[in-house]
Amino acid sequence: MTAAAPYFDASPARRLTAFDLLLIVIFLAGLYLGVALQITEKIPLTCAPSGAAGLIMLWRRRDDMQPKHIAGLLGVLALSLAWIFLATDLNYLSKRFTGLVQFTYSLVIGYGFFLTIIRAGRRQFANILLGFCLFIIIGCLLENYGGLRAVSDKEREKIYDAGIVYDADLRDQLIYGRIRPKLFTSEPSAVTFAYTYYCSVWLLVSPWRWKLPVYCGLVGLAMVVLPGPTLVLMLLLAIPYLVLLSGSQRRRSPVRMAGMIALSVILLGVTIVVGQTLFANRLAELARGEDASFFYRFTGPMLVAFDIFRHYPLAGSGLTGETFITDNVMNVYMNSPSFQAAWKIPRIGDVLTNYFWLHWIYLGLIGGVVIIAAISVWLRLLGVPSVLYCWAVWVILGQASGSYVGPKTWAVLLISAGASILSVRASRDHQAPRQWQAARPATSPHRFAI
Repeated sequence: MTAAAPYFDASPARRLTAFDLLLIVIFLAGLYLGVALQITEKIPLTCAPSGAAGLIMLWRRRDDMQPKHIAGLLGVLALSLAWIFLATDLNYLSKRFTGLVQFTYSLVIGYGFFLTIIRAGRRQFANILLGFCLFIIIGCLLENYGGLRAVSDKEREKIYDAGIVYDADLRDQLIYGRIRPKLFTSEPSAVTFAYTYYCSVWLLVSPWRWKLPVYCGLVGLAMVVLPGPTLVLMLLLAIPYLVLLSGSQRRRSPVRMAGMIALSVILLGVTIVVGQTLFANRLAELARGEDASFFYRFTGPMLVAFDIFRHYPLAGSGLTGETFITDNVMNVYMNSPSFQAAWKIPRIGDVLTNYFWLHWIYLGLIGGVVIIAAISVWLRLLGVPSVLYCWAVWVILGQASGSYVGPKTWAVLLISAGASILSVRASRDHQAPRQWQAARPATSPHRFAI
């Protein structure tokens, strides 16, 4: 199913103003920084700059809202509300309702951003994304070699709570041979996550003919400047693009599809080789069962999700229901051969940092399927050309981020949705003149002469 016709209108009147572009920059910067404001004792306003920019964009694009969009969004939220009541033990309802408020906030501002970027010129949005990526590279170089680290660290201490500021520099020196750049964020993984995702969206929307080699160059540059296992996901993120959205619909012949699949297999092989080569020390630590970060990011959440399937298959722990399943998490971890008792667990939420598995932990097997189906219907109503592409990107990046109800998680899905519309719209616009010329009747240059 292709996107609705209005979203393929690329006329100059639909292009964004300088203020719209500024709002896009603020939104992306907010996702990068992850700064939160505590608006009540229990409810934080996460990614506060993104929230402010997203709400302004939603107001500015109010005329673009369609009843079916709102109906789809309300359907997702209504089902989410029902599922927090279905979750076991209503004594935790207040905590789950807080999670629902954050989830609603994240979807609403993501929708505002979606409505904005589908009105952007393809080159406009691509330039912003590439600018962010180059800013991160240059900033990290300055932090490593230009004396910016002292300024960055000082600002980080002011911006973030002491409990979430990254302090594993010694570990980084042992694994990577140096301190990884943080560039005003709470931890190095926030830098690599933003760089990874923004580069992958740039690959989708950029009109450059040779963008894939440039993308590979951006991957290699990042491996040198800001090393981290999250960067390996950059190669994986190219695969859904190549298989599902690369090229126009008319050019997607069986031969071309076979070529894209073959290239994707090559990329997968390169990903494995790169991971084993550049992160050999990290893999060795993992093999010895000494990598707590990997366990908390992937192995542990996966095992907890399987445990939830057995005990609470209908509705899981409920949104942000970590406290409800504290005993379950501890039992699963202590019985896992990959877990070491010496590892610290300050909070249960700190050791479940994978939003893909948190989806199943919070909602259960049945609830997880229901909500994915509801969001997929909403994406169709928004006119997304490939729902599978959006979910593929969401799943891949879920291996590098937690905070299921936070804006970053759902911005990944909705930015992918908007960027895919831009990509397909550009392909159609490129075909239109040739189709018009083919349909135009042949005429003599003197046909209308008297």
